[in-house]
Amino acid sequence: MIEDKNSQRTSLSELGEFGLIEHLTKGFVSKNSSTLKAIGDDAAVLDFSGKQVVVSTDMLIEGIHFDLSYVPLKHLGYKAVMVNLSDIYAMNAKATQITVSVAVSNRFPLEALEELYEGIALASRLYDVDLIGGDTTSSKLGMIISITVIGEATKEELVYRNGAKTNDLLVVSGDLGGAYMGLQILEREKEVFKVNPNNQPDLDPYTYLIERQLKPEARRDIYQLLKDLGVKPSAMIDISDGLSSEVLHLCKQSGVGCRLYEDKIPLDPQVISSCEEFSIDSTMVALSGGEDYELLFTVAQEDYSKIKANPNLTVIGHIVPKSEGVHLVTRGETFIPITAQGWNAMK
Repeated sequence: MIEDKNSQRTSLSELGEFGLIEHLTKGFVSKNSSTLKAIGDDAAVLDFSGKQVVVSTDMLIEGIHFDLSYVPLKHLGYKAVMVNLSDIYAMNAKATQITVSVAVSNRFPLEALEELYEGIALASRLYDVDLIGGDTTSSKLGMIISITVIGEATKEELVYRNGAKTNDLLVVSGDLGGAYMGLQILEREKEVFKVNPNNQPDLDPYTYLIERQLKPEARRDIYQLLKDLGVKPSAMIDISDGLSSEVLHLCKQSGVGCRLYEDKIPLDPQVISSCEEFSIDSTMVALSGGEDYELLFTVAQEDYSKIKANPNLTVIGHIVPKSEGVHLVTRGETFIPITAQGWNAMK
């Protein structure tokens, strides 16, 4: 399992809150013209020149959302940013700034937070977002990370969850279930490690799945892809809690029903083989797994010819009147009502 690589331990109390913030954020450089003032004052200053501003916040708590026995801190920092950026891309908007707040117990030295911020910095560079502020404080419960992301879009570009119409096509980016199966593999190897700490797991056959869990990528590319294809979604949501939950959210907000076809759900071969290994139904993994951070959206039927040949997009169903309900159509053509079996943060 993951070993502590910190040969040096610098107590956070040596720096103090403001010294810690200055130390962790000294390498961040603003790239967006809308960032007038970032870190260093009482508040950040932004100018979006008349564009619509979109804001989203997410919180990750140790023991609930991540397990540091197998999650490297650099990966955690990167993933924490991705989780938030995904919400902005689900609005068909461009992410521009983030704030990062971290609470840690005294078991974390400075070197651990440096590693966390390395991941945050990498995500910020690759996705062209500016770190403009945040907070640090102490915690009695391990590590807590809260990130707020700010984005921009024109009024015409924004896409909400409530625009799906009868006969629209239901489309998903990428493939599903990989993050959940990556989690199952990591949890299994953790239990093996408990029994025999000298046992080194062979994770090579599961590389894609592990990466989907530990280092997911938000789908910034889909905005530009759809724009280039001349397609604007009628409704959109990101898949963080599982396909079933997101389909139900989209249908409820739009006041419609849906037919989701089991044989159309995109699955990576590693997902299929690992599901067989764990004796888990791959369809249920795709419906309930969550943390894939793909985008689920609807488009008008006349746009089908524009998206049908694109390897990044899969049509998995279509919208029907609300009176017809929300159903999964199985390979045997049986209609099964879809219920929200995905992640529930309150359970």
